Amino acid sequence: MKISFSEADESFRRDVAGWLADNLRGEFEPLRFRGGPGDEHSFPEERKAWERRLAEGGWTCVGWAPEHGGRGLSISQQVIFHEEYARAGGPGRMGHIGEGLAGPTIAAFGTPEQQRRLLPGIVAGTEFWCQGYSEPAAGSDLANVKTRAVLENGQWRISGQKVWTSLAHESEWCFVIARTTPGSVGHQGLSFLLVPMHQPGITVRPIEQLTGTSEFNEVFFDEALTDANNLLGAPGDGWKIAMALLGFERGVSTLGQQMLFHNELEEIIRIARANGAARDPLLRQRIAEAWGGLRILRYNSLRMLSGPQDGSLRREAMIYKLCWANWHLALGKLAMDVLGPDAELLEGAPYQLGRLQSMFLFSRSDSIYGGTNEIQRNIIAERALGMPREPRVRA
Repeated sequence: MKISFSEADESFRRDVAGWLADNLRGEFEPLRFRGGPGDEHSFPEERKAWERRLAEGGWTCVGWAPEHGGRGLSISQQVIFHEEYARAGGPGRMGHIGEGLAGPTIAAFGTPEQQRRLLPGIVAGTEFWCQGYSEPAAGSDLANVKTRAVLENGQWRISGQKVWTSLAHESEWCFVIARTTPGSVGHQGLSFLLVPMHQPGITVRPIEQLTGTSEFNEVFFDEALTDANNLLGAPGDGWKIAMALLGFERGVSTLGQQMLFHNELEEIIRIARANGAARDPLLRQRIAEAWGGLRILRYNSLRMLSGPQDGSLRREAMIYKLCWANWHLALGKLAMDVLGPDAELLEGAPYQLGRLQSMFLFSRSDSIYGGTNEIQRNIIAERALGMPREPRVRA
């Protein structure tokens, strides 16, 4: 695990910070610190334009291999880029799912033709992706998906429903886990399909949340089509590929996520000093615990990133989701307690939530999305510790 950086790395850090300072202004100034979790509905067109600006500067897909259009940066430099991006207030990435999930998975499992056809739009910031995993009866239990696909006349015909699909209404593509073997159950018979979103047979419906926003969606597939050459891997490889993709999700961008958490904690500390909450010894103790917990998340991530970058999950990676979800839940509560009575007030019309109010409400979902805390504990017990598997009862 590397917790310090060379002089060359620090020089690179200055280059990143300088570019961001030069470009996060003018038309992009309003995007600073916007568009993150709970705020993903904000400025979608402007953030798409920002993706194109990043691409012009060579700052998309920085860790991808050059043959796929990336810069091939070292892990250290990738960590620096994500940290400086968050430190500068870079907006939530519209291209995150394509760059962090779909792209690395296509690079790992796709054919050369699929890579040539699908990766350049991600690098250029012109094509955006969403994730078709969860279903109404298969949230954390991915092996229970019911969406089906049948190959007919050179096309996959897809029927089913996905839910909690972030930014589906802004995406050109969706990677979909579907059951392609009739009568199959569990992990068997699943395939990984790449599906164009703008076509008849796909309906996107927004889901309004506690925050009043609706970046999540339901997506209905009513015999939607995708070409046979948009199957990633072989029929039946869906579970293997889906698990590798989740490994990429625990990758270097986690350091950027932690810098977003750092920004939230800094805002809480600023308010505590301003309104006198910092004089409360119990609140000071909770702030100190939050600060220490965030450092632990960072060190575990660096340890996790010391392993292979092929989508496989080391044991250290298996604890990450549970750790950050619980830490962020506690931070949301801390923010409300530091705000005091102001936590329940809105400044005036149009009565929009403040930054920390929105964070608190959104953080209530941290223990659910991306794998519930209960599922994460099972993963740690069974895969990391080798404990007996929990009995599965299926109808």
